[in-house]
Amino acid sequence: MSVVVTGATGQLGRLTIEHLIAGGTPAGEITAVGRSADRLAGLAARGVRTAVADYSDAAALEAAFAGAQTVLLVSGSEVGRRVAQHGSVIDAAKAAGVRRVVYTSAPHADETALVLAPEHTATEQLLRDSGLAWTVLRNNWYTENYADAVSAARESGVILTSAGDGRVASASRDDYAAAAAVVVAGGEAHDGRVYELSGDVAWTFAELADAASQVLGTPVAVQQVSSDEHHAALLGSGLDEGTADFVVTLDGDIRRGDLADATSDLRDLVGRPTTPLVEGLRAALRA
Repeated sequence: MSVVVTGATGQLGRLTIEHLIAGGTPAGEITAVGRSADRLAGLAARGVRTAVADYSDAAALEAAFAGAQTVLLVSGSEVGRRVAQHGSVIDAAKAAGVRRVVYTSAPHADETALVLAPEHTATEQLLRDSGLAWTVLRNNWYTENYADAVSAARESGVILTSAGDGRVASASRDDYAAAAAVVVAGGEAHDGRVYELSGDVAWTFAELADAASQVLGTPVAVQQVSSDEHHAALLGSGLDEGTADFVVTLDGDIRRGDLADATSDLRDLVGRPTTPLVEGLRAALRA
């Protein structure tokens, strides 16, 4: 089995490769694709094939995909450009004779109003229209996304949010990577499947504050504010307007319940419970 992992210089891609190797996929049958040769060097030293390619570089992508059966398309990070970039990856996979693309999407991408969903929804449609076999991994939020907030709470004693009683069914990035490796290595058994991946437990921000208290060994409280108050506080802390808008919008999505669905798909794929919130935060702060 020859597989390609895109975004391999990012954390999810790299961890997926680690799980593929641990699961028995020979390093020489894996190609790691990323934008930096220097950041791919560690994988190359382990015997993984590497290729430098940007998501917009069709020729480089096609060359990197040559001979591969499966491509893991780790969704890009450039919001507003991702549909075109993902389309380029899918087209290159077709041109290279790849059989299947596995794509990391957003939770309930076909029906949610989540701020991040539209580009994922469009990419899923590109896959369905491509003629390739496909599998969609709809990843809920990463626990690591809250590491900075928890770290800051060491001094402030507060986690600020406008998410109200909304819940987040997060899991650790390593959990999602383990599931991706299972699906990539599993071949045809996963064709045409959409997996809604999440942590086993959907937590509130009050529970996040409790978890932060355990991890830090110091009391942390949740401070609930309005969206306008949250926006003003974020600007006051030095965030730019666009980032502040995104954070407040996302908290509104959480308040509406867009990240609250705790499913069994992730634990079923990896064959174990997902990483609890406290453990995930503790590992993230050690990293």
